[in-house]
Amino acid sequence: MSDPAARHNPAAQSDPAARPDPAARPDAAAGSGRAAAPAAARIAVRKTYKLYIGGAFPRSESGRSYVVTDHQGGFLANAAMASRKDARDAVAVARKAFGGWSAATAYNRGQVLYRVAELLEGRRAQFAAEVGSAEGLGAPQAEAVVDAAVDRWVWYAGWADKITQVRGSANPVAGPYFNFSLPEPTGVVAVIAPQASSLLGFVSVVAPAVVSGNTVVALASERFPLPAVSLSEVLATSDVPAGVINVLTGRTAEIAPWLASHMDVNAIDLCGASGSLAEELAVAAAENLKRVVRAGDQDWALTPGLERMNTYLETKTVWHPAGT
Repeated sequence: MSDPAARHNPAAQSDPAARPDPAARPDAAAGSGRAAAPAAARIAVRKTYKLYIGGAFPRSESGRSYVVTDHQGGFLANAAMASRKDARDAVAVARKAFGGWSAATAYNRGQVLYRVAELLEGRRAQFAAEVGSAEGLGAPQAEAVVDAAVDRWVWYAGWADKITQVRGSANPVAGPYFNFSLPEPTGVVAVIAPQASSLLGFVSVVAPAVVSGNTVVALASERFPLPAVSLSEVLATSDVPAGVINVLTGRTAEIAPWLASHMDVNAIDLCGASGSLAEELAVAAAENLKRVVRAGDQDWALTPGLERMNTYLETKTVWHPAGT
């Protein structure tokens, strides 16, 4: 028997796709007396997160990845396992980006970093879900962590055009000269992110380095890397120039020593390293006179201050004749 709806709809007679689908009607199975066919189980699309180097998302040159699990051991995703060459590539692009980023006006850097906070706020639900899955937090606690990360990013962005006023000075001299002390960024900073915090800890150690004009190679938490990689997706769609912030994922004990010994890295934050590894990294950094931050793994959880920003600054003294 022909479908009555089709007799009153000529398009339905000629186009099978236009005909109503009985399976889409809730009462279809009930009206026919037959049981509805069970819905086919959907195969999840499992994601392999990549590195973030120079504004692009390359796979590790080694081709390796590792499994990232949630707080209960369930599969979340695969993350790229960075190699020594990936670390070298990240340092190279960070050095290349340093000139432009450090030469930008402080006001412009503040605007650029504030834009990152805007995008973080817009993806609040996604980051809360990722932080909650990684760290085993309930929804309210995970949302509070994301809010704190956004607020902290805004706090550091606001210091971009103020840190010079606090660190700089006009010095009294015995002569007809002006003498000024001005802070300048130190260069490329390697950051070993806290291991226990997937997002807030990462923001707390990266933001103070870039706000004053440094560029960063950040090694994300080995166990909880996914929110940091999602943050790199925010960076890629923001106004942050390529190479200013580079994100590596993988084994901390494998990658950190190469960053500590790299001759083109000017400073290193050992926040995410502890025990014998921290000692090994400090020794490697001392061999090429890097600045070393050894504040401890929980230092990021403290109320932020000027200490981390000051660590990555040099002081330049300028003399200028006074008078006409």
